[in-house]
Formats: sequence, structure tokens, C-alpha cells
Amino acid sequence: MSILTWSPTDLRTALDGTAPLVVPDDDGYEDARRVEPGGIEHRPAAIVRPTDTAGVVRALRFAREAGAEVAVRSGGHSVFGLGTRDGVLGLDLRGLDSLDLDVSGRTATAGGGVTAGAYTRAAGAHGLATPFGDTGGVGIGGITLGGGVGLLSRARGMTIDNLLGAEIVTADGEVLQVDDEEHPDLFWAVRGGGGNFGVATRLRFALGEISDVVGGTLLAPATPASVAGIVAAADAAPRELTVILMVMTAPPMPMIPAEWHGRLVLMANLCWSGTTSGADAALAPLRDVVTAAGGALVDGVRTGPYAGLFEGGPPSGTAVATGRTFFADGLDESAAAHLLAELESCDAMMRAAQLRVLGGAVADVAPEATAYAHRGARLLGNVAAVAPTASAAAGYTPWVEALADRLRGGREGVYANFALDGGPDTARAAYPGTTWDRLAAVKRAYDPDNVFRGNVNVLPA
Repeated sequence: MSILTWSPTDLRTALDGTAPLVVPDDDGYEDARRVEPGGIEHRPAAIVRPTDTAGVVRALRFAREAGAEVAVRSGGHSVFGLGTRDGVLGLDLRGLDSLDLDVSGRTATAGGGVTAGAYTRAAGAHGLATPFGDTGGVGIGGITLGGGVGLLSRARGMTIDNLLGAEIVTADGEVLQVDDEEHPDLFWAVRGGGGNFGVATRLRFALGEISDVVGGTLLAPATPASVAGIVAAADAAPRELTVILMVMTAPPMPMIPAEWHGRLVLMANLCWSGTTSGADAALAPLRDVVTAAGGALVDGVRTGPYAGLFEGGPPSGTAVATGRTFFADGLDESAAAHLLAELESCDAMMRAAQLRVLGGAVADVAPEATAYAHRGARLLGNVAAVAPTASAAAGYTPWVEALADRLRGGREGVYANFALDGGPDTARAAYPGTTWDRLAAVKRAYDPDNVFRGNVNVLPA
């Protein structure tokens, strides 16, 4: 907002002590506005940091009455910074960090600011898990509302397939408990429709039993045959195996042989959640591909607790990324060769393509059952380039768009959680056909004034 039409002082009065408020003159403002990874320099006019639902309610009622634009940060990182913008009233949910585990009932209720890593470690102590992504630093609110694709997706479905219910605060400050029976239209929409409909202050998930998994990282030379071969082997594998593949230039890390620094490699992050006795047979086709490429440069595959795979977050620092997400039906050697040639020729300080093999339990759910409509896609990809500044990163946007278009192979669609922006073209691609129509109707019912527009935005019908 170029001209602020509301006063942070009035906001403080409206909160009446129900939630801490940070404004630009406060000592803690710089820390409060910072998101990971670095380089995102948005400056909200005020940041509310509620510790319970009441604080969220008061903040939203003020925003509606004052005409304040709202941006919601759901606890964790934001690669492209959609959870904050200049001049907005920011809602930072990191204080909503309660986690209640019903071990015997196999359910968990978590605050909207809990991170996936904290949740996974706590549940893992009881031999239980809910599928989230692959990074501990992501907030469960954001990843859940957008879908949730990660290391257990092929075996146990997306995060939204394990969501049993949620507490949603709507734009007018009403608190709703939603599930299959209460407000089922809204429950359908928040399973993939993003933050378009309200603030998720609590989420209730199913917990599944999980013993030790076989997982970790395989690093190998990247060739057209090895990249396409890993994708094909992962696609053909039993559903208990999920593979997330990164194709990139090798960073100068001590674990990587020095002679490979700066050269093209593939990094397969994998998780086998079946019986440990079946792991060798399941992983054999992937290891065969790696052997044919010259052997593993790093072999970090180990047997251990699932929570051990769920560490860390995005890299720190001030670099800025630009990227494009896409779906595809596979990746052949021709497409892999094109990918490697483009990565070799690009001069960005870091450039990479991530390829997540889908299928399995993801595809078991009907496309119309949730607001995530891309159940039939075999591959979810993301092309990214990293530069020192936002302006420099923007210069690589045509490159990432062209490469993503080549790799998608004619399949339409984008994944909302990896979207660079929330504009109309992105939103239509994320929510195609009747999914868009249905979401627009729910938006009209629960947020007719489009208060929640700092997202992959669905306009009210």
C-alpha cells in the first residue's frame, strides 16, 4: 500500500493486549519481518504475533473495519515471500505452536504455527507420523492448505489426505470448526485451495504408525541416462518408495569430492517406508542407474527414524530465487539432455531443477475430492535460479519459464505451494476447470471482499 489508511496505534488498541504487536520503530521489527531464505525485503506496516485464536480474531476484525490488507505467515519459511508484503498488516502465526498428540486415538491437533520438523520429531517419539514435505523448517499451516507433497506421499498420500479437520478464522473474525460434516464446502476448499478462505489456527491430522525407514541422499554424476533413469525407476518402484530428485551443479561442500564441485550432479533424496528387509530390492533399480553413471559420489542412505530425514530449512543468506513449477507425465532422455544443457549454459550463481515423482497414494484420491486437482500427474517439477539481488534474479525468469515449459511436455498446471506469484494466470493453472468454479463459490461465501489475497488468489464468484 503506498498510503497507509489505518494506524498501528489503533490496531494496538483493538488488540487490547490479546496479541503482541511489532511496528517498524520497534527493536524486534527486523527479526519479525525476516523470512527464510534471505533476500526478501518486504516491510509490513505492522506485524501481529498472536499466541491464541482470540488474537487472530481481533486482528482480522480490525483489518476488515479499517480496510487493511492482510498477509499471513504460517509459521515457517516462504521461498518466494508470499506470506508478507510492503505496507500490510502481517499475521505471524509462529506463536500458535501447541501440539497435542492422541497416541491411542492416532490423531494430532497442532497450532497453525507449528513447523513440520517439530511435529515430526514429537510424533516420531511414539512411532507415528503424518506426511508433510521434506523440510523441517516449513510451517504446517502453509504446506497443508496448499496440498503437501513430500517423502511419504506415494506411500500415505498428501498432507491434505491426512487432514481430519481444522479451526478456521474467517475474514469477519468468525471462528469455524470445519470437517467432513461441519462446513464441508470450506473443508473441501482448504485442502489444496491455499490461504484464500481464512486463517488456519488449529489443524487436526491422522497419525500413522511408522518404524525405521531407509532413506537419505544418493549423489551421482548427472547424464541424460542417469536423470531419466532415476525418474523412471522411482515411477516404477513400489509405492513405499518416494524419490525427490535435484539436478544441479554440485556445491563446494566437504562431503562432495572436490573434483566434482561446480559440475552437474543428481541428488536423489529418498525414503523407503516399507519393511527394512524389502529395502534392498526396492532400491536396486536406482542403484543400478547410479552404477551405470559411474557410481555414487555420496551415499548417505541409512536405516533410521523417519524424523531423521526431516531436518533443516532453506539456506540462509541474502540470495534471491526465481522459479517456475510444473507438472509432467515423465521425463525421457531427450528432455533430460535439454535440462542438462540449459543448466550448463546458465550463468546464475545457483540453478537447479527439482523433480518429485508422484503416483501411488497421491493418485488414489479422485481429483474432485479435494481442491488439489492434479492427482493424475506422475511428476511435479520446479526450475529455479538464484542470484544476489531481486533484480538480478528477475533477469533469469525468462530462462526458468522456458525450461519449465519444455519439461512439462504439454501438461498444464502448477502446484500452488511452489508458485512464484499469486496472479490470475497462476491461480487458473493451479485450480483448473470445475475446481476453480467450486473454489470461487466458496470464496464468495466466506471471503466475498477478497481480504485474503496474499496467496495464489481465487477471486469470489
